[in-house]
Amino acid sequence: MMKEEQVKKAYEIAKERYAAVGVDTDKVLEQMQDFHLSMHCWQADDVAGFENQGGSLTGGIQVNGNYPGKARNIEELRADILYAMSLIPGKHRLNLHEIYGDFGGKFVDRDQCSVEHFQSWIDWGKANDIKLDFNSTSFSHPKSGDLSLSNPDKAIRDFWIEHSKRCRAISQAIGEAQQDPCIMNTWVHDGSKDITVNRYMYRELLKDSLDQIFEHKYDWMKDCVESKVFGIGLESYTVGSNDFYTSYAAKNNMMITLDTGHFHPTESVADKVSAMLLFVPELMLHVSRPIRWDSDHVTIMDDPTMDLFSEIVRAGALNRVHYGLDYFDGTLNRIGAYVIGSRAAQKCMLRALLEPIATLRKYELDDKRFQRLALLEECKNLPWNAVYDMFCLKNNVPVGEAYIPEVEKYEVDVTSKR
Repeated sequence: MMKEEQVKKAYEIAKERYAAVGVDTDKVLEQMQDFHLSMHCWQADDVAGFENQGGSLTGGIQVNGNYPGKARNIEELRADILYAMSLIPGKHRLNLHEIYGDFGGKFVDRDQCSVEHFQSWIDWGKANDIKLDFNSTSFSHPKSGDLSLSNPDKAIRDFWIEHSKRCRAISQAIGEAQQDPCIMNTWVHDGSKDITVNRYMYRELLKDSLDQIFEHKYDWMKDCVESKVFGIGLESYTVGSNDFYTSYAAKNNMMITLDTGHFHPTESVADKVSAMLLFVPELMLHVSRPIRWDSDHVTIMDDPTMDLFSEIVRAGALNRVHYGLDYFDGTLNRIGAYVIGSRAAQKCMLRALLEPIATLRKYELDDKRFQRLALLEECKNLPWNAVYDMFCLKNNVPVGEAYIPEVEKYEVDVTSKR
């Protein structure tokens, strides 16, 4: 009870402090209830999935660490996700990769997947009031190699085209069932370890494959395409580069996925928001934490992530951006990783919404540079954390560091026994 009273008192002080700079914290708390993360299923099991194929990760993807207790089957994965969600304020979505289908222990190759393999996910989503998003899966397969949709071998290329078409049909069925569009992301790892002299040819093939995949239009799913700088073992050339997919999406009026780890370390992903939204209808985010490369560390409140969410708010793009997480760290408690990363993303959005944007814009338009910079600096000291604590309290989840013992208890009671 004392903790609750402390949170309420701190919030009232914060409310007054923000009101002094023209920000209504009650309104921001309402906006935060509509901020839905699409949590990634693959953090719970290190991107293993449920295919009966064996083998290890390929396609430039790598998971470090072997922390005990990872999910071994669909039931454990669902339980872990639900528990993680219980420690995160608000209502959130779940992002599935195709390899997480309910295959019943049977081998179902990727050009044979269908909605029946995701019906139990649809039912689970309805039962738990969780909306689903989707991804095709080009990696970790005997036909992955270095090239999938851009493979000169037509048989292999057709295999992945069929897989992608089926994934879009599954997404349509999910979206219709949940009466909310399912966002399907298309990312392929295609590239070259060393110098290639056929850059144009591979991209021409990728474009043709994508044209075939997206030919059929659906009402209950939304497509997005995702670029990358490089994958491990494919460092010299990436077929689906940022230039390629920006051009493709702009030409076809499609959504682009911005993965915060898929750009050069010196690039600002935040700066891409206003540039791209002038030419594409919407953006999908995959928020992670790259350290020197696309290393998929757990999301934290670092400067690039705060800048990204600030730019979304400043651009007035809240209704044109979708928010997914994409990291996989096997070196620490996986449920804890979910909670840390999700809360960090929420805190970045909260701080962005609490910015006195009207005053800052007026300063800028009046060429009051000192005042603009001064207020931006002072905003860093405003008691945003008291507002986030109230957000947690209103959603009946642990406030502050109180979620740490909850995660520890779940480890003792559940994951340590696997």
